[in-house]
Amino acid sequence: MIGGLGPSELLIIFALIMLLFGASKLPELARSMGTSMGEFKKAHKESELSLKEFESFIKNTNSETEKTSTIKQTALNLGIDPENKSDDELLTEINTMLKKE
Repeated sequence: MIGGLGPSELLIIFALIMLLFGASKLPELARSMGTSMGEFKKAHKESELSLKEFESFIKNTNSETEKTSTIKQTALNLGIDPENKSDDELLTEINTMLKKE
């Protein structure tokens, strides 16, 4: 029994398909169904890959944002104005200031 369908129900369904499409169309129909399923699986895998890449991008972006925020906060704590300065410039100024102390 497949999903609540017995052999007699399956036979009736098969007979209806034969009447609707004819015996000559069945191989073509099966082939197109197989192709469609293959395309669906391919699209599904591609969307999963895209989602994983997006999640990785978001994780890296959040990490970079936290790093920048920490550098700017450290600069402010040391009395350095972080406006219009890159992280590298701020790190250089922080290191210079720390060496003086």
